[in-house]
Amino acid sequence: MARFMAPLKGQLYACLRIVSGFTFLWHGSQKLLGFPSVAPAGLPDLVVYVAGPIELVGGILLVIGFMTRWVAFLCSGLMAAAYWMAHGTQAVLPLQNGGELAVLYCFLFLYISSSGAGIWSVDASRSGSE
Repeated sequence: MARFMAPLKGQLYACLRIVSGFTFLWHGSQKLLGFPSVAPAGLPDLVVYVAGPIELVGGILLVIGFMTRWVAFLCSGLMAAAYWMAHGTQAVLPLQNGGELAVLYCFLFLYISSSGAGIWSVDASRSGSE
């Protein structure tokens, strides 16, 4: 990390967790609530009623940093399954099969799962480490 950024490491990691959770929750909102836009027609029930709640609730929990390691691990697994079920069968490379976002979310959430919530989180305030 660049020396000038080192003092901001904790804050930047918290922003990464919050922003990724925030963007993720809207995928679930779209599937379950039709907001901010209606989900594409013809989505399988599995996607709507399993992935939707995980995305919505998981995204909210990541934003607030509650049960972060477990939630991020679950979301990472969801994105791995989404990639192989919806994208990986289409072509080899994510650029070709439209699965870049699923791959990025998968590994981002896996990293968050291994690193924990960090500052600005319910987990940190509950453990008294903030």
